[in-house]
Amino acid sequence: MPASSPDSIVWRMPPMDMSMPMLPGLENALPPTPPDLPLQDPGLLSAIPGEVLTLANGDSLYLTATPVRRQIAGQDVVMFGYNGQYPGPLLKVSKGSTITVVFQNALTEPTTVHWHGLRLDNRFDGIPGMTQPPVEAGDDFVYELRFPDTGLYWYHPHIREDVQQDLGLYGNMLVLPEIPDYYVPVNRDEVLLLDDILLDENGLIPYGKEVPTHALMGRFGNVMLTNGVTDYRFEVDRGDVVRFHLTNVANARAFNVNFGGLPIKVVASDLSRFEQEAWVNSIAISPAERYVVEVLFPESGTVAITNTIQAIDHFRGEFYTHIDTLALAMVGETPASPDHSPFFAKLRANPAVSADLASFRDHFDRPPDKSLTLSLRVRNLPIPIMLSMEIDTLYVPPVEWNDAMPMMNWLSTGAQVEWVLRETDTGLENMDIRWDFQVGDVVKVRIFNDPRSFHPMQHPIHFHGQRFLVLETDGNRNQHLVWKDTATVPVGSTMDFLVDMSNPGDWMAHCHIAEHLQSGMMLGFSVKPPPINR
Repeated sequence: MPASSPDSIVWRMPPMDMSMPMLPGLENALPPTPPDLPLQDPGLLSAIPGEVLTLANGDSLYLTATPVRRQIAGQDVVMFGYNGQYPGPLLKVSKGSTITVVFQNALTEPTTVHWHGLRLDNRFDGIPGMTQPPVEAGDDFVYELRFPDTGLYWYHPHIREDVQQDLGLYGNMLVLPEIPDYYVPVNRDEVLLLDDILLDENGLIPYGKEVPTHALMGRFGNVMLTNGVTDYRFEVDRGDVVRFHLTNVANARAFNVNFGGLPIKVVASDLSRFEQEAWVNSIAISPAERYVVEVLFPESGTVAITNTIQAIDHFRGEFYTHIDTLALAMVGETPASPDHSPFFAKLRANPAVSADLASFRDHFDRPPDKSLTLSLRVRNLPIPIMLSMEIDTLYVPPVEWNDAMPMMNWLSTGAQVEWVLRETDTGLENMDIRWDFQVGDVVKVRIFNDPRSFHPMQHPIHFHGQRFLVLETDGNRNQHLVWKDTATVPVGSTMDFLVDMSNPGDWMAHCHIAEHLQSGMMLGFSVKPPPINR
């Protein structure tokens, strides 16, 4: 049986909530770009669950991007995988170590690997045209990764990540601390990658071949995936304390993670522990963010880990509760041994984090060095969408937890929608902005998410190669400081980022909703090395 032909791929409208009416005039509309899917080659191997690789300083890893067969929600689909796995291998390394990754591209299209959050050498950051050429089909590239910070990181493509990442090219990196009491004792660790995928009864909804579809809100999936599967579960003993390492690898969806109503202790985020731990009822995590949380399971039974949101119905202008199960914790009758509940009951302050922040506190209250406004432009969208959006913009939530306008979103492409980072002082936009800094600069960046835009939406902003603090949101000082590389600016909000420009090279900052990045929402900045003293 031969592989399918690209000519056999046709557009199918994505699944819709039937309570949402079809916009008049769009009954036969299609995105203005050819549809695309990986070819249905029956000779492909089936993907296998991701393995855990513990790597020592100086070790080498061979990593290959390849097409794979998967079965998701009863559908046989062709996707992508690193080393034929879903997700890609979990890399466990110690802080301060360096490893070599020999990457091979076995896809039929160019790709790269971006090592998200690492303060690594610029030439290995994986940005085509900025730090390296694309890795063409059949070629390879050698990455050298150094790990200066304890934390949770991940890797993914930086070419058409709206397609390649969505098809399964992602994996975690867990950088282990060098001190034994970095975290309190727990009974076990769970690493969870949260994702979604867009399917109907015929399989994957096609992607835009030349430009992304779903350019307004991003490609929301209708099937939830945890570690690449729809039915992830694990066993714990009664009274166990579990440390969860959470990463959102979805194109667009922000998750609001709930552990069956149990208290959640938030202990760390992207690059560090929190200065002060906190209790929360749920943990909101936007695309590309990571959080480390601890949960005590006090009673036997099944605890559903869920995405519990207030979804929005744009047609009626109202919210409604929506819950998706992400994973199941199967809590047995055997009591925990040892009992770590006394450690769990206490919120820790972390003096080492406070000491690290001490030299930055003088910068907290000064005026911003750079200011950005987040907005967008549209052109040539179908008139029914334009008219509907003019009405819809009268009702704007700070965060879109679901795709509340799937027809309009699907029909909007990167050729019609341009998401904009606009520098307030100069009016320059996106890659016309070029910021120049020196190693050691501490830069305050103020970002305003304009609610008067055509379709305002939250934006998870990622700075490559550096770390930052979120100082304030709408004038309110952040009481729980932590080093991050990605943070979300809600609609209508103004946030102050304090960026530690510690890593020399040419870098990017961008929105990490994949379709927004592919629709222009990025800028470049340069960090020059310190002058050589002669």
